[in-house]
Amino acid sequence: MASRSSFSNIIKLSIPIFFANLAIPLVAIVDTGLMGNLGNASYLTAVSIASSVFSMIFWSFGFLRMGTVGMVAQAHGSDQYKEIVNLVLRNIAFVILISLLLILFQKFIFTISLQIFDLSSDTTTSFQEYFNIRIYSSFGELTIYVITGLFIGLQKTKISSIVVGFFSITNIIFSLFFVLYFNMNVEGVAYGTLVASTVTTIIFLFYTFHYLRKITSLEINVRDVFNVKKIQSIFNINFNIFIRTTLLTFSFLYFTYLGNSISEDVVAANTILLNLTMLSAFILDAYAFSTEGVVGYSIGAKDKKLLKSVIKNSFILSAASSLIICVIFLIGKNSFIEMMTDIPDIREISFAYSNWVVIIPFISSFCFQFDGIFVGASQTKELRNAMIISVGIYVLSSFYLLANFGNTGLWISLSIFFVARAITLLMYVNRIFLRLS
Repeated sequence: MASRSSFSNIIKLSIPIFFANLAIPLVAIVDTGLMGNLGNASYLTAVSIASSVFSMIFWSFGFLRMGTVGMVAQAHGSDQYKEIVNLVLRNIAFVILISLLLILFQKFIFTISLQIFDLSSDTTTSFQEYFNIRIYSSFGELTIYVITGLFIGLQKTKISSIVVGFFSITNIIFSLFFVLYFNMNVEGVAYGTLVASTVTTIIFLFYTFHYLRKITSLEINVRDVFNVKKIQSIFNINFNIFIRTTLLTFSFLYFTYLGNSISEDVVAANTILLNLTMLSAFILDAYAFSTEGVVGYSIGAKDKKLLKSVIKNSFILSAASSLIICVIFLIGKNSFIEMMTDIPDIREISFAYSNWVVIIPFISSFCFQFDGIFVGASQTKELRNAMIISVGIYVLSSFYLLANFGNTGLWISLSIFFVARAITLLMYVNRIFLRLS
């Protein structure tokens, strides 16, 4: 595949992911908008903080998607389709175990969350109502990670996009239904996620095994599925991703924590702005996700020319798209904020710091793209090390910047975090090519 064809291939693979990824942050935006327009700031703050907690919990297990992508893509490149089936079954077994543990320890997780955040009594009550429902969506949400990882690895991004899009759209529909029709508040958006994740998982698990039956035999050998060496290899790869992703989610939870240390209105305003930056992140992740599959395939097929081409062209596309997003946010930022809350104090704070949603998409685009490259290559140790260094820089800089510049300093430290991730991953990129030498 020539450079030009890889360019078009990235676009082709990215387009369906792009539209599906638009739906993901829209869920958070709709949830925020629903709570932000009920006239009670405690609802918005509770959902903001609870969503951050669940993001950290679920994203910590992001290896269920990222690890699946890299290993499936490489197995696809070397025509090892039976191993793909075994890999899916292993990861679903992991999902069952993780989900049971999360539900079993839900009281402990809730208590720790309350100890981290100093919440008012009203916000605590709303937080608990949301938490006690959302925790039961664990199996559904984590299984969706596995399914999307499988199809991205197979370069069937249309299918993974349908899965994500279906989940996100049904999430929005059910949340609107519970809040507007049954007059619920935080419970409504929690039930929306629970029902949507359950329905999505049931439908697409059936489809997944139907699809796998078409490309290979589904005769299951338990010994092959739970092969000790394979599990150990998966554990080594996934452990690094787990550390990396836990630190990533910690960074956003830490951002929320520091915002809450200023005031509950600040954390609510920051959440609105962060949801907008997440919207841009998921859009740009379309290129990263498509890159994962092509990079993994090129390594499995030992195609160095394709690997170089996809890396170069993915960066061009990501950077160009980020600049377009920056312009859109520059023009429409205030309108977006007004749609998400009618609470005057929170609107005022959001307006004051809205320029950060204009700046961050561009500076963050590079680290997103590097993530896709290293995930596809299964170079998870490098992802882990880069994240450890970046989070360290982020936390250390936040001490000084928050103390001297308040919430502005908090946004500066988050920007530094994105830049540090890009620079540290750039230092490791040559290691990918050494595998093909």
